[in-house]
Amino acid sequence: MKKIILLYWGMGGNVERTAHKVYNMFDPLTIDISDVVSFDINNIENYDLMILGHSTIGAEDWQEAKADNEWNAFFRRIEEKGSTNIIAASFGLGDQVLYPDHFVDSLGIYNMEMETLGIKTIGRWPTEGYKYTDSDGEKDGKFYGLALDVDNEPELSEKRISQWTDELKKELGI
Repeated sequence: MKKIILLYWGMGGNVERTAHKVYNMFDPLTIDISDVVSFDINNIENYDLMILGHSTIGAEDWQEAKADNEWNAFFRRIEEKGSTNIIAASFGLGDQVLYPDHFVDSLGIYNMEMETLGIKTIGRWPTEGYKYTDSDGEKDGKFYGLALDVDNEPELSEKRISQWTDELKKELGI
């Protein structure tokens, strides 16, 4: 049986609420959920897929993000651990109205981290239907993962989450 870990950060807001919505799309026997800080990196080999849930951090370069950036620490722990056979997928929250020039840039940052770590990614998502002007989180008409704007398009989030998780299941063969 394929096993999934859903990791998210920050806590207590839209990212955590969205993470639980994604979690609920899977059989609870196949998925675990944790905030990224509490997750023991030594358990990563127990999973076939890790789903990362995040919001755009607003830094041009990952290293310029706040020193206490929990994702940066997580990726460095994976790097220290060494090779892993896990596959990754991401969902990112952004705001097309307030930040149309940086909508879900985090998807691009996380994709770059995965490439650097040699981790295969799945779950690209079409850009059609979104209203933004620029994003580091997309290439060739697809986001590097599921893009959500829960502030301005909450009515679209449930359907997008359902379709995206169905696609992940297909790509994983579950």
